[in-house]
Amino acid sequence: MKNPANSVHKFDSITEAHRAFGLPKPLHPLISLVDTTATPVEVGSSSGSHLLSFYKIAYKTGGSGTIKYGQGYYDFTEGSLLCAAPNQLLGSYEEAGTQAGYILLIHPDLLLGYPLAQKIKHYNFFSYAANEALHLSDREKTTVFALFHSLENELHDRIDDFSQDVLIAQLELLLSYTQRFYTRQFITRRTVNRGLLARVDAVLSEYFGGHQGLRQGLPTVQYLAAQVQLTPSYLSDMLRSLTGLSAQQHIHHKLIEQAKERLSLTELSISEIAYELGFEHSQSFSKLFKTKTSTSPLAFRQSFAAKS
Repeated sequence: MKNPANSVHKFDSITEAHRAFGLPKPLHPLISLVDTTATPVEVGSSSGSHLLSFYKIAYKTGGSGTIKYGQGYYDFTEGSLLCAAPNQLLGSYEEAGTQAGYILLIHPDLLLGYPLAQKIKHYNFFSYAANEALHLSDREKTTVFALFHSLENELHDRIDDFSQDVLIAQLELLLSYTQRFYTRQFITRRTVNRGLLARVDAVLSEYFGGHQGLRQGLPTVQYLAAQVQLTPSYLSDMLRSLTGLSAQQHIHHKLIEQAKERLSLTELSISEIAYELGFEHSQSFSKLFKTKTSTSPLAFRQSFAAKS
């Protein structure tokens, strides 16, 4: 018999989600902003995990619950901003209680015909996990809350020919500030993130040094992110803030370092080195090496031998 606690419910409309969580009917069918300080949402009122067919931006300022997101957990008691894209699995809370803050729900249909419909897909923070949430300073919180209030006022105002344009403009501004504040968070967490960078490099060194490429092929961003318990998007953005390289570029950088070491210190053939590093075809290795170094593996080996 299927355990109800493990069931996944999909909400296709904002109205349906409001009904399930005991909230008043939304003022607009495609966008909703709930002040959960004024209208408390009962944590644990919806059993099991759920999928939303719309974007969700939630600011939690208090409460005692611990939300499960995928395989990770995050304590919201100190307050944070968490964003989720449509069709991401969101877990149930482990403790009952109430959460104060804001919940903004945005159906993709609201954005149709606007550039934001495509632009919103490129905001990586919508695919971050709960333990990668944005922590706002008091000043940043004031900015975000002011935007929430502007959206709230617009939703309570009468609908006219300009209503949707105003809502879209306010949403775009909110997303721009969220991106800006996440960039600030990467900067202020550089000390912690350098520790993560060391872990990333250790994982790659172990992967290449242990000849895992022969068994598993080239290391992927997904593999690397899982090893350091981050989402691929957050890992890539974190690395870019520290090194200027995305996660994929960082993998390639370490791979080329390993290739140079083998080319200069071993007598392995080009094909053997390629297969050890995880390439299925040596031609692919040679092409990547030349793209990254402007020389072929053979030419690099010969030039190194000449210097010796």
